[in-house]
Amino acid sequence: MPSNILLSAIRAHLKLHPTHPVIIEPIQSGASGRTILRLRPDDYPTFIGLHYTNERPDNAFFLPIAHFLKDLGLNVPAVLYDNRVKNLALVEDLGETDLLSLKDASWEEREPYYRSVFEQLHKLTDTKAPKDLEMMPPFTEESYHWEQNYFIDHFVEQHLGMDGSELRDCPILASLRKRLGAVQRGLVHRDLQSQNILLHDNQAWLIDFQGMRMGHQEYDLASFLYDPYMDHSDEDVAKLLELWEDVTGDLPIEPLLVDCAAQRLMQALGAFANIVHNYHNDWYLQHIPTAVRSLQKITADTPLEDTLAPVFGKAVPA
Repeated sequence: MPSNILLSAIRAHLKLHPTHPVIIEPIQSGASGRTILRLRPDDYPTFIGLHYTNERPDNAFFLPIAHFLKDLGLNVPAVLYDNRVKNLALVEDLGETDLLSLKDASWEEREPYYRSVFEQLHKLTDTKAPKDLEMMPPFTEESYHWEQNYFIDHFVEQHLGMDGSELRDCPILASLRKRLGAVQRGLVHRDLQSQNILLHDNQAWLIDFQGMRMGHQEYDLASFLYDPYMDHSDEDVAKLLELWEDVTGDLPIEPLLVDCAAQRLMQALGAFANIVHNYHNDWYLQHIPTAVRSLQKITADTPLEDTLAPVFGKAVPA
């Protein structure tokens, strides 16, 4: 059992007696092939225990990427114990408060954390990864194709019960993935959304970065701007883009941002449907309408509008 393995690891790391009390609190288990626990040994700080399987290839990259990002000076949890033979680690506990907890807070309360996120993202994108860094292969036309099929498999067909064959052969979707796959500009987090951003010491801290790879900065930015969990208003999106310009000195390339947002939202809808139907977690159901509305809005007046119209017609109640 992963909990027993992690319990043994923290006892060995801290040189605790076998009877020393350690409270174990589950945080995450299942869909990602990872078990994450909060470990509370008496008279010691808390730790986050991580045990992973090879179910997903990106799980093995968490530790090397964590060390790389920490050395780079980014806000990520420190790895305190690392055993890659047993696929486990103990990392710094940054607490339980994530950016999603500020969803209903005022802009003034959220803005410093948004700024902190953008500072991290800007630094990440401007960094050249060493050649020997272990991470996922770069985004390509083929990987974007996989994301589109993921959306068709799980959202269009499994969730909506539609025939996705026309979408699979759609030249508009093919054109989208070809444009996105043409160039990889820099390092991207790959899942930059509010539950993967912890709030600690008045700054934003990045977690769940094991999917990091080369790609478009706009993919991360779109993931953040159109995060279905946060459901940013049009006004907030405009403010966020102004803040991005203030932090980076530049604005994103708008057509590329639109392409990335459409691609990311399709991927998110595929993920939500997959988790709901195949991992039986209904919490994600509530976020599907938001993701659909955002996808409908971002693709308006683009070639994707007509392509996805039947999906919107089925997904959005009349």
